[in-house]
Amino acid sequence: MVVIPTYNERDTIVDLIGKILELPRFRVLVVDDNSPDGTGTLVTDLSLKEPRVGLLPRSGKLGLGSAYIAGFRRALREGSQYIFEMDADFSHDPAYLPYLLQAVELHCDLAIGSRYVRGGDTVNWGFMRQFISRSGNLYAGLILQLPTTDSTSGFRCYHRRVLAALNLSAIRSNGYAFQIEMVYRTKQAGFRIQELPIIFPDRRVGKSKMSRHIVLEALINVWRLRLGLM
Repeated sequence: MVVIPTYNERDTIVDLIGKILELPRFRVLVVDDNSPDGTGTLVTDLSLKEPRVGLLPRSGKLGLGSAYIAGFRRALREGSQYIFEMDADFSHDPAYLPYLLQAVELHCDLAIGSRYVRGGDTVNWGFMRQFISRSGNLYAGLILQLPTTDSTSGFRCYHRRVLAALNLSAIRSNGYAFQIEMVYRTKQAGFRIQELPIIFPDRRVGKSKMSRHIVLEALINVWRLRLGLM
């Protein structure tokens, strides 16, 4: 199951779901935070025609991390063996989904689409965005001793055994820190992690949800994890 959190993504969500459904083994669960632009309504209409599409509506903008946790719980309840994270804005190409799936089927418990392993890259990113992303990943990796180059990547596939083993109620991070915390807790639980190269273009439409608060949360929570305060 591909879990996609949304907030004001009506310009891309239908086309994205269509691309995912071209892959016969995949189902989609959209976790929508009551988008004012009607994203949830579009997905509801689509789900009435396509049984592989589901919607998990929420009351408001409650954060990325809690959206994924809600989606993970639904996927586990429905018996999904492989559970994906993916952005709604086409920065994550659905064509990579089978490769992430194959990695988890054959080699690991968590496969991450990485912008920073050999063969990975970003497109149309400015210097400052590149600097913040690379520096943040290096910072988190060094402090937490992570076996990854791109711990903030939100393009992933988990085997269900990972999410079933982790205490999802104990996950406290919400923004990019959520992705870092999930890698850290997966590593601490002894699961195997593998990175695969992806090309990550800037979003087609809309605005990035990156904010100063999200960056600050990541900087602080890395140390809280290291010191056992989370």
